[in-house]
Amino acid sequence: MTRTFPDVSISTDRLELRPLELADVLPLTEMMNDEQIVAWTSVSHPYTADRARDWITRRAPVERTQGRGIVFAVSEFLTQRLVGVVTLFHTDWRTLSTEIAYITAPWARGEGYASESVLAVADWLFRSQRFERLEMRTAADNTAAQQVAQKIGCISEGVLRNAWIARSRTEDGGWADIRTDLIVWSLLPEDLDGGPGQHIDDSGYATLPSWR
Repeated sequence: MTRTFPDVSISTDRLELRPLELADVLPLTEMMNDEQIVAWTSVSHPYTADRARDWITRRAPVERTQGRGIVFAVSEFLTQRLVGVVTLFHTDWRTLSTEIAYITAPWARGEGYASESVLAVADWLFRSQRFERLEMRTAADNTAAQQVAQKIGCISEGVLRNAWIARSRTEDGGWADIRTDLIVWSLLPEDLDGGPGQHIDDSGYATLPSWR
């Protein structure tokens, strides 16, 4: 029998983490076409509304039902505006470990939302799901994502050399692939200091699994 995460929502003082829904198609499409997200993730570009709809209705739910992970939409508690997405993937049910990635909408950066949402998921993962390890990987030049990892208490474990393909703008306005190192971070239950809901001034986008 396939082990899966429960279909749940998580709340903090400012945020609601919930399953993606059809109302998220347009804001998700907008978010995924942001230059910083294109640069640091493997998102297809341009990212279309049809692709967002397919991800929301088919691909994201399958991540959970097939035991690979879970996808959370992150929205402001008061306005319900889509702040970002947090994803657990590469889940190993034997070792109780998984990898986390996130994106944050341009308008929401600098408000501490990335750290707040990642901490909320980590707290739920360790306390409710009894997991023993959470891993995050950030591109070597992605300083914003590295700051988030440090602020939530992650420990840097080393560098995977030449392990990721980021993208940079070309003179003609296109995109060029560039190889880069990945920094591996981990968080264990005993590393948590404080809890979800604390305000940390951050922004950024950690390396995502393949968005198709």
